[in-house]
Amino acid sequence: MIDLRLLREDPDRVRASQRARGEDVALVDALLSADERRRSSGVRFDELRAEQKALGKLIPKASPDEKAELLKKAGQLAADVKAADAARDAADTETQELALRLSNLVHPEVPVGGEEDFVELETHGTIRDFGSEGFEPKDHLELGQLLGAIDVERGAKVSGSRFYFLTGIGALLELALVNAAIAQATAAGFTPMLTPALVRPQSMAGTGFLGQAAQDVYHLDKDDLYLVGTSEVALAAYHMDEIIDAERLPLRYAGFSPCFRREAGSHGKDTKGIFRVHQFDKVEMFTYVTPEDSQAEHQRLLEWEKQWLTSLELPFRVIDVASGDLGSSAARKFDCEAWIPTQGKYRELTSTSDCTEFQSRRLSIRVREGKQVRPLATLNGTLCAVPRTIVAILENHQQADGSVRVPEVLRPYLGGREILEPVAK
Repeated sequence: MIDLRLLREDPDRVRASQRARGEDVALVDALLSADERRRSSGVRFDELRAEQKALGKLIPKASPDEKAELLKKAGQLAADVKAADAARDAADTETQELALRLSNLVHPEVPVGGEEDFVELETHGTIRDFGSEGFEPKDHLELGQLLGAIDVERGAKVSGSRFYFLTGIGALLELALVNAAIAQATAAGFTPMLTPALVRPQSMAGTGFLGQAAQDVYHLDKDDLYLVGTSEVALAAYHMDEIIDAERLPLRYAGFSPCFRREAGSHGKDTKGIFRVHQFDKVEMFTYVTPEDSQAEHQRLLEWEKQWLTSLELPFRVIDVASGDLGSSAARKFDCEAWIPTQGKYRELTSTSDCTEFQSRRLSIRVREGKQVRPLATLNGTLCAVPRTIVAILENHQQADGSVRVPEVLRPYLGGREILEPVAK
C-alpha cells in the first residue's frame, strides 16, 4: 500500500497515478475521507478516554451528593467511549480495506498508456534471415517433437489444455537452464532459494496478487492456500513482520519454484505449444534495498537479465512498460522480449519491477537505520521462465535439418553437447 501521509499531502499525484493506470480515481477521495474519519475518531476516542480517567479520579474524593452526579456522568462517558471506540475501529477497517485496493504510485518516467504504448529502450543481437540461409524456420513445437523434447498431446490427456511434458532432451534442457541461471545469480551474490509453491492468504495479498491479478490465481478452498504464480510471493513474504538492520542490505535471493497461472482472459492466445501454459518452472531474482537505492537496483536487475539473455545468444529488446500494463505493485517495469522467428515479433521472456515500499508496507517489513525504523523497498526480476526460454532457444538456434545448436553457456550442463539432434523423422 502507499504511504497515507503522502496521500494526504499530495492527493493529486495519487489521482494522476490512478488515471495513468486506467484505474478508479474516485478511490483516492474515498480513501481520503475514510482516513480523515479514522484520524478524527481516534482523536475523539482519546479525548473521551482522558475525560473518563480524570472523572474516575474525582469520584472517590467527591461528597455523597456529588458522587451520584459524577457516577451518572461516568455512565454516560462509558457509553460514549464505547461508541467512539467502535467508530474508530470501523473507520480504521474501512481505511485499510480502501488502501489495499489502491495500486502503487507510477514512476514519473513511465510512459502513459496501454499495452501497446511501451517505449523501446534498446535492442541486442542480430535477427537471423532464414530466407538467406535457404530454409523456412520451424516453430518450437515441431522442433520439440522432432527432438523428442516436448509432448503437449499427452499433457492435455493427463491434465487438460495448456499442460505439457518435457521429455528426454527437453527435460535435460530445463535442468541445464535452471542450473546455468542459478550459477549466474550465485556469482552475482544472490542466495539460492527453493521456495514453497503454496502460501497463505496474507502472503498472496501482501505482494499484491489478490487485487487485479486475483482472477489468474489458483486457490485451494479446503486449505485456504494459494498456488504461487511466481516465487516472488514467497520471497517477498520471507521477511514478513520483520525489522532488518540496514547493514544487511541489500538482501538478494534467487528463488526456483513451480509457478501456476490460470491465464484468465487469454482464451485463443498462444494456444499452440508451450509459450503460455498453466504450470511452469522459473528462476526469480528478488531483492530488498533502502528506498533510496531502488531505482539503481532496478537497473542492476535489468543488467543481470540482459547478461542472461546475451549468454543464451538470443536477439532481444528492452521495453519500458506503459502505465496501464503495470501490475498493481509495480511503480515501474522493464521487459526483455526475445525475437520469436515463426511469430515474426518480440515476445516477453523476462521482466523486472521496482515495487518501491508498496509490498513492504503491506507485509510489515522494515529497515532499522540507527534509531529510525521505516519501510524498505522490494524489487523482483525474472531470470529464467523455462518454457518461454526453451521456445526462444529452439526457434533461434535451429538448423535446416531440425537440429538445434546449444548456446555455449549451457553446454557444461548438457554433458558437453553442442547440438541437439532429432530423434524422430
